[in-house]
Amino acid sequence: MVTGAILLTALVVGACSSSPDRSPDVPGVSSADASAVKLDITPGGEANLPITPIVVHAAGGTIDSVTATNSAKGTKVKGSLSDDKMTWTSSEPLAYGATYDVVADGVSPDGKRTEQKASVKTITPKATAYPSFIPAPSVTDVGVGQPIVVKFDKDITDKAAAEKALTVTSTPAQPGGWYWLNKREVHYRPQDYWQAGTTIKVHAGVYGVDLGGGTYGQTDRDLTLRVHDAWLAKADGNTEQMQIFQNGNLVKTMPISMGKDATPTHLGAHVISDKQRDYTMDSCTYGVCSGPQAYKSLEHFAERISNDGEFVHENPNSVGAQGSSNVSHGCINLNAANAEWFFDHFGLGDVVEVTNSGGQQLPVWDTYGDWSVSWPDWQKGSAIK
Repeated sequence: MVTGAILLTALVVGACSSSPDRSPDVPGVSSADASAVKLDITPGGEANLPITPIVVHAAGGTIDSVTATNSAKGTKVKGSLSDDKMTWTSSEPLAYGATYDVVADGVSPDGKRTEQKASVKTITPKATAYPSFIPAPSVTDVGVGQPIVVKFDKDITDKAAAEKALTVTSTPAQPGGWYWLNKREVHYRPQDYWQAGTTIKVHAGVYGVDLGGGTYGQTDRDLTLRVHDAWLAKADGNTEQMQIFQNGNLVKTMPISMGKDATPTHLGAHVISDKQRDYTMDSCTYGVCSGPQAYKSLEHFAERISNDGEFVHENPNSVGAQGSSNVSHGCINLNAANAEWFFDHFGLGDVVEVTNSGGQQLPVWDTYGDWSVSWPDWQKGSAIK
């Protein structure tokens, strides 16, 4: 009986002892789970900015593959894997109001594979604002007076946020700043005219930026401009002459006729915004459709210097007055030869400075009246204080 008791005890003890080739059980984690790679997918939540990248990070192993798919369109998001294969990051912006299905596969050092899935959702804006450029990106060559204009197609209530997303880089570097004309339009100019030969790079990085009131930037845009020789015309209403300077050197003087007393030419720096070899000038375009001040005529070698009907152009009817009196409706009149020469040498962004015309200062809002504002006042037009 003693022998039987000892044997029974041995069996009981043996049944309660761990086998040397088994691991103790850990609640909720199998031996395979303990050695598997952990994959973390960010961002989470329901309203992510589309410029926030999708990031997959591996711990205890490496990433084998990642796919991020727009669930509505089926398109894949581009991304790249770090050299150590522990981080994958998307490399392109996401869409607004979209859901992305992310599937990540990883492998542990001992070859155990793990799959992790997640959904990433982006915000749905109330509206999006498109940033138009003036000059348009098709323009690459401008004069020293050219302002940079960004026009949004929606009201911007957070102007500071918009302005922070707009950058201008000039080479060589020159001080400059933004000035808001209204809720949709902002201009940039340097403190003084651009230096000839300057390269200007403009970046509107507004995509994914909250511009106020639930309106977000619709897209990013870029513009590159090169400033050509400094062409400057100085039109004097007292002498009825216009001096032409190239890079500071006087190269030509022309007799002119500017606006008569009833329709004087605006004072100040005007910037050429358009040029047409043949152009029909119609006073009705700025509200004068009848009466003695109304006109409609085909003119030649026309270069626009404001948005209320002021041009530099040929006018054979005023040749007798050119150099002696002002008889125009506000334009700067030239004879045929001088008008053609001016047309061939002056272009977008070049400057016509008007003095002694008897007119008012060109308003800042009149196309490119930017130079009528002093530099201290221009700086006050920024939304960033």
